Formats: sequence, C-alpha cells, structure tokens
Amino acid sequence: MSAGTILIKGFLKAEHHGRAEALAGPFTIRYAGDAPQIGRELDDVVAIAGPVSPSELQMAPRLQWVHSWLAGPDNALFPELVNGPVVLTSSAGNGAVPLAEHAMLLLLMLDRDVPRWAKAQQEHRWDRYRHGELAGTTVGIFGLGRSGMDLASKAKAFHMRVVGLRRRAELPTPGIDHLYSLDQLHEFASECDHIVITAPLTETTKGVFDAGVFAAMKPTANLVCISRGGIINDDDLLAALQQGQIRAAGLDAHGVEPLPDQSPFWDLPNVIVTPHNGATTGALLERQTAIFLDNLERFGQGAQLINVVDKQAGY
Repeated sequence: MSAGTILIKGFLKAEHHGRAEALAGPFTIRYAGDAPQIGRELDDVVAIAGPVSPSELQMAPRLQWVHSWLAGPDNALFPELVNGPVVLTSSAGNGAVPLAEHAMLLLLMLDRDVPRWAKAQQEHRWDRYRHGELAGTTVGIFGLGRSGMDLASKAKAFHMRVVGLRRRAELPTPGIDHLYSLDQLHEFASECDHIVITAPLTETTKGVFDAGVFAAMKPTANLVCISRGGIINDDDLLAALQQGQIRAAGLDAHGVEPLPDQSPFWDLPNVIVTPHNGATTGALLERQTAIFLDNLERFGQGAQLINVVDKQAGY
C-alpha cells in the first residue's frame, strides 16, 4: 500500500505547487482545483486541504487530516467529522492583522460620524461639528484570539482602555486591563463605550448578543462585528438601533450573507455596512499559504500539526 495522497482543493496558487510537493514527504499531491471531487477515487487520500462533505468523508477511509483554508472552520464542523478521529486544522491567524485594522476603521468612522462628512462632501457643504475621540474610552473585545489580541494592541496605541471577554478567562492575557468570562457578559457590556466582536461562531456564541445584552449596554455605545454575524441576534440589534438603546453599529459580518438588498440595516443612519471585506488583502493569502505549507511539512514528517481545531469547542 502506498503512503497515500494529499488532495488539495483550490486556493494554493500554481507557483506554490513545487514547494508543496517537496514538503509532502512520502505522500503524493493531487490538485482538485475548485471543483468537489466526490466522483473521484478517494480510497488512497490521507489528507484534504479544502472543504470536505460528509459523503467525501465516508468515501475516504484512510483520511487522517483535513485543513480548512478559513480561519473560522465552523462550516466544516458537521457531526461525522466532529465525532470522528480525523484531525482538523484551520488557517487561524491569516486575517488577524487586517481584521483588527478594519475594526479600528469602523470604530473611528462611528465615533467621528464619518458618513456625515461623506454626505457633506457630496453636497459640497462645509460641515464642521463636535465629534468624539477614542482616547480615554473603553473598548470591550468579545473573543481574544489572534484578531482580538491584535486589536487590543492597536486600541492601546490609541490610548484606549481595553477589557476583554473569553471562554477561558483564567488564561494569561497580556495587554488586557480587565478580563471577563462568558457568564459575565452583561457586566462586560455595561462597562464598554465600544464593543468589538472578534469571536468564532460556535454553539456557545450563536445569538448571544441579544436584547438583554443591548439593554445592558450604554445608550452611547457602539457595536462592531468583524468575525461572524450569527453571534448577533439581528432582530434584537435592529430594535436596539432603532430605539436608541445603543448609539450605532459597524457591521462587516452579517447573519445572512450577502446582506439581502431589502435588509433594513442598509438604510439605518446609525449603521455602517461593509461586505465581509475586512480581511480581503494580498497579505492574507500569503499568510494562508504559509500556514498550510508549514502544516504540510509537519504532516510529511509525522510531526505535530499547528492550528489544530478543538472540534467540540468549534475553534
């Protein structure tokens, strides 16, 4: 029996194929392009980089490792994979820097009401007004993974106080002024002038930003979401924005994507919508490739993989 085949689906540019083949050790590389390979023989496949369906998993009895090109692998977590022995790795960290930059952009745009300036420019009006500044305010970061921690350092550079909430509040978290656990979500929400959602979407975080959380927030507070829209209950957020429970929202991640053209979020004057575009940079693709090639070399050598997903926790 051969050592086996590593099936690579999409994302890896042809210029990296030679490097991948050199790193694969005893394994053979096969490229699937962007198309699913359900119709092809999977008996000898020991690893797949890219999306895997339940039927493909069933057809690959030798499969040991699945690598997701995404930082948040929630779409890959179907029961057969979660409950089976196959190791799942992710591209966590590939978008941390641009996502944190995007969060700061939205915070500044909301705090200074940049759409008002944009409208005045279109109308050729000289519109000067008193606006806020981020310095001295408290930003709460919901989720302290790579993007959350990068955001914390950027917020500190803006002279902000930084508090955080994470599932395991006992872990050392440098650069955070105060740390909350999930059961303290309302207390966390009440302290913040701005909240940025950077957490992954899991069974624990799904819909957790609901009417109760918005009621706990300051009426002057802003909400920014850069990770997964499903963490927010959209109906409750809409009501909170319309009723003035919170000041404004900057939404890059949405509960339904693309955001339907009839969604009321498009037209709310206190909402900035971006099309889940915060991390779409060339450097992200480079980091994504580097993470995969690192793990490919490790797999070829029988070494410990990085970015291993806790399939039960969801990230």
